Amino acid sequence: MRAAYVSSVLCLPFSLPVHTPRTMSSYRRLLCCKCSAAAAVHRPPSGARCFTTRQQQCQAVLFRPSRVAVVAKTTRYEFEQQRYRYAGLSEEDLKELLALKGSSYNGLLERHNIHTRNVEHIVHSLRKEGIDVQLVKRREYDEETVRWADAIISAGGDGTMLLAASKILDRSKPVIGVNTDPERSEGHLCLPVRYTYAFPEALHKLYRGEFRWQWRQRIRIYLEGTGINLTPVDLHEQQLSLEQHSRAHLNVQEHKSAEVLGPYLLPLRALNEVFIGESLSSRVNYKSCKPRFNFSLHRASYYEISVDDGPWEKQKSSGLNVCTGTGSKAWSYNINKMAFQAVDEVLKIAKKQEYLNVSLDRKLIEEVTRAYNDSLLYSPEEPKMMFSIREPIANRVFSSSRQRGFSSKICLRSRCWDACMVVDGGTSFEFNDGAIASIMMDTEDALRTVLLDE
Repeated sequence: MRAAYVSSVLCLPFSLPVHTPRTMSSYRRLLCCKCSAAAAVHRPPSGARCFTTRQQQCQAVLFRPSRVAVVAKTTRYEFEQQRYRYAGLSEEDLKELLALKGSSYNGLLERHNIHTRNVEHIVHSLRKEGIDVQLVKRREYDEETVRWADAIISAGGDGTMLLAASKILDRSKPVIGVNTDPERSEGHLCLPVRYTYAFPEALHKLYRGEFRWQWRQRIRIYLEGTGINLTPVDLHEQQLSLEQHSRAHLNVQEHKSAEVLGPYLLPLRALNEVFIGESLSSRVNYKSCKPRFNFSLHRASYYEISVDDGPWEKQKSSGLNVCTGTGSKAWSYNINKMAFQAVDEVLKIAKKQEYLNVSLDRKLIEEVTRAYNDSLLYSPEEPKMMFSIREPIANRVFSSSRQRGFSSKICLRSRCWDACMVVDGGTSFEFNDGAIASIMMDTEDALRTVLLDE
């Protein structure tokens, strides 16, 4: 079959370059026979041009890239090696240091080997299909790699998927996540676990169109004002502690903090969430009478917020989280979910006040808890954001009219001293007094991903 393909490429809206057979008649027969059922589930986002014929629908759902970039995660074993290599430590020294920290060298090495074997399995499967593959690590993954590839495959967990997606601004370039260590990684954003070990089967399903494109909506951010440093800090790569994180911004803010006159669109998109708040909740240090001993007090995040072009409201809290439908299953869910114990106590109070006349058995409380927590989730394809204000302070000066809710646009003016805006938990920007962020969605930013049944 491969001999029938030539180097010509057919470029279609919402589809990858597709190698075409020598005759268009055989190509049409192949498409109509194998892709008609799958193409029916392909739905372009709102505003996209619809395909008018079954032939065009079939072509749109095909997946046969010529070049694929595989982005592999940095395992904990690799990280520890890199961390101590600069100190000239041997492998035996590394074993001893890990043991002192309560970590198992053999355990880390085993997980590293499992990940490595699964990455090799992915790369071998792609090359066996005649696909040009470029395998890159985090620090090697850049805009040039994205431009080179027809498709991106993240080989790791959800964190690697977020990293791979962050640099993609082209809605036509698909991203596929493969969980390379299912026993230790949840992999919500990845293909079903069985395809980790049967990746050729996943490829063939993609070739036959036995899947659906899922357009995951993302958040874009405009920055303007003062107190801004447009140089990002890569938290994934540096694995910074809180103290190091703050120091990383301090090292550059004296020279690079400046006023951004007009709204500047950041060259990345948030697939999960954007968080804004003081980088250290215990940033205020006080020296005691004892030498070399400091203690700290909590510093709240101070800002002004406007939701959907509404009135500005001064707030103090532990920070603001703005998520997508994809991110509604992640940090946002854990911020807002209610525990069984809390629901139990609330219902008991309601019954004591004679507002309820039902038997409060365990089954009822579990159902109410589940129903409430399920209401926090929504589809990754819905073009709306959910904001959550963490531990808002409410008094005669500061208010919080809504602790959480849905919105299409959020504007935030920082009144913080050492704040950061963190995108998908991996990239951080300085966001201090005078900085203004406009957070919104645009369907043109939707990320093209794959839904593949087990």
